[in-house]
Amino acid sequence: MTQSPKKVTHITVGHFYATHAEKLGLRLEGSSRGLNRLIREPTINRPGLALAGFYSYFAVKRIQVFGSAEMGYLKSLSPVTLKERVRVMLARKMPCIVVARNLPIPPALLDAASEFEIPIMRTSMITMKFINAATILLETDFSPSTTEHGSMVSILGVGTLIRGASGIGKSECVLGLIERGYSLVADDLTRFRSVEGSELIGTADGISRYHMEVRGIGIINIASIFGAGAVVPQKKLNFVVTLKDWHEVENVDRIGLDRETYEILGIKVPHVTLPVRIGRDIARLVEVAALDQKLKDMGENSAQEFNQKLLHMISERRNR
Repeated sequence: MTQSPKKVTHITVGHFYATHAEKLGLRLEGSSRGLNRLIREPTINRPGLALAGFYSYFAVKRIQVFGSAEMGYLKSLSPVTLKERVRVMLARKMPCIVVARNLPIPPALLDAASEFEIPIMRTSMITMKFINAATILLETDFSPSTTEHGSMVSILGVGTLIRGASGIGKSECVLGLIERGYSLVADDLTRFRSVEGSELIGTADGISRYHMEVRGIGIINIASIFGAGAVVPQKKLNFVVTLKDWHEVENVDRIGLDRETYEILGIKVPHVTLPVRIGRDIARLVEVAALDQKLKDMGENSAQEFNQKLLHMISERRNR
């Protein structure tokens, strides 16, 4: 079962600061009012033209970054002009301001920010490095996301989503894979976000991260039982396996020539259906299927190779 995709149209300045302050080396300067202001575009703006008085193309919905050029320009202005320029710009109520390189902040800018309740942050990062890093983080924050009912495991680098009806044996399968040395990404519910519309990144939802529910045992902490290597916080999705009761699968694929796909957020991922019945080692089958998919991604397709050999043998016999 797939939840409806969630499209992110904005985030708050407070969310941006709380989530990314450590990575970006941010610290809040002056008043903390205005953290509820909205960032509506996942990119950064340098307001050089705005400070010079040109507002025709001012990207007011974005985070504004002041680097050496902007601060150098402000420093060249008279105190009266400086106060006027920053008040006119901040009156347009952008989300927030970030000052790079730990540059000193003019009191007039702090005063105007306090007046219009616009948060100011400072970072030691150089301007372009901050812009590049913050843009990547914002793209993640604004990425479409959805939740899939299924568990995700990393099998030798192959991010594998294991789906199936309740009680089909997903948890037992995942435990079997973890015992073989593979890593849990998420149990039962996996959240996916689309990155640039080309790949899917899976992770666990909040409090359930690194935990599993096993019927008859309850909630277990995978990292505590199997070690830190048995969990990963997130993983690119490469492969989807659907577990179905043997009697519900009408046509069992015995060769593997036909390649199925499973679609999440408009992105198609290779997919197989595995029939489940008593006596089958499902964890082993999922492991082999994932490794076979890894070979296919590397350009080796066992089913096609076998089919070509078979056709070649038939052709040789006919020509005798």
